[in-house]
Amino acid sequence: MASAGEEEVFFGIDFGTTNSAVAMFQPGRQVQLARFYFRGEEMPACRSVLYFEQSKTARGQRRVHGWSGSEAIERYLDAEEKGRLIQSLKSHFSSRSLTGTEVFGRRHRLEELTTRIVSDLRKQAEEQFMQPVRRATVGRPVRFVGAKSEEEDDLALSRLHEAFMAAGFEEVMFELEPVGAAFAYEATLDRDELILIGDFGGGTSDFSLLRVGPGIRSRGRRPENLLGNTGVGVAGDAFDARIVRKLVSPALGSNSEARSLNKILPAVPAWIYTHLEHWHYLSFLRTNNVREILKSAQLRALEPEKVESLIAVVEGDLGYQLHQSVQKVKYELSHKESAEFAFRDGAPGASTVELRIPVTRAQFESWIGEDLAAIEHSVDVLLRSTGTNAGEVDRVFLTGGTSFVPAVRRIFTDRFGRDRIRGGNEFTSVAQGLALRGAAAARR
Repeated sequence: MASAGEEEVFFGIDFGTTNSAVAMFQPGRQVQLARFYFRGEEMPACRSVLYFEQSKTARGQRRVHGWSGSEAIERYLDAEEKGRLIQSLKSHFSSRSLTGTEVFGRRHRLEELTTRIVSDLRKQAEEQFMQPVRRATVGRPVRFVGAKSEEEDDLALSRLHEAFMAAGFEEVMFELEPVGAAFAYEATLDRDELILIGDFGGGTSDFSLLRVGPGIRSRGRRPENLLGNTGVGVAGDAFDARIVRKLVSPALGSNSEARSLNKILPAVPAWIYTHLEHWHYLSFLRTNNVREILKSAQLRALEPEKVESLIAVVEGDLGYQLHQSVQKVKYELSHKESAEFAFRDGAPGASTVELRIPVTRAQFESWIGEDLAAIEHSVDVLLRSTGTNAGEVDRVFLTGGTSFVPAVRRIFTDRFGRDRIRGGNEFTSVAQGLALRGAAAARR
């Protein structure tokens, strides 16, 4: 889809709710991935985040500095006085009411913030590949998070397109993320197959049913090769939020009570714990109003030590560290029947908070029961709408971090059998396949 000198080069970009990846394909060569670094460790993807800090110049003027990706996380973690961290922009694209946010007194549109992330992605890719990245095949979910109509879905896509064009792209071709994963899987085949792709991101779970393989490539792809798509706004972020709600928040006083005028009432307002479920929202709690609420709650609480731990988490702005512990226990429960949620941290001058809570896989699966049912329903709708029996599907390819969760995999093994389930490159297969998709489109 792009050219550099005399050599054709194709780029695929998976701009995700949580993570983003960039791939380059030159015909006759292997797909290459852009590499990112966090604390000196090489990563195949980077976080889709922004971080802003405010400083004063020698003349007393205020200046705002911004970073994206892994550098944003590093700056945020190292800052003694936290600035503003922004994440999950993609999950708000379908909302007509949420058009932007204010950062240090200046209003920023969602498209403008997204442009900053995408522009930095493009520049890093250009430096590594030593190629201009001006045209790309970009992934999109089957249905954007929160979109309840075609119009809202179209709005989200138009916002994403505007952000990419403002980031220096000259041409963008959008492709469904599960179709991108299908192209990555197809590159491993020596025969044609009917496959079901399950792509589990941070904000959405998307499914596509399509025919792929060397025979289809040589004959030329046709619209009927893609039998159908479905998607649901449930994925990794929702699972993390359930762990926080059911496991972490009770240890920080969400179920605690307080005595007030001879009445027993909740010790802390519930909305404060809602902020805990999304780590980047925790910064919003570091206000004088919330401080007063929590201090008063601790004095009246029947379990003041739990509220004290909550205060330490809020004052230390420990949302990122807390959710890293959530990710770790979720990973352990994907491999073991039981694990321990472990978290210990504290801000300078604040109390140290330490949590050690045993948890079983059965408990976790009960917490995500409604989410699993939504995923299950989406898969069944795809099969019914395309008139496909489970036995007709040759392979099921699962990608994305949530595909490792045993309860998620059971949805597919129960329907298709364990021997037909495949996976691989769970965090980068979409970007790799999108680059291949761009090359296929150019050959038509």
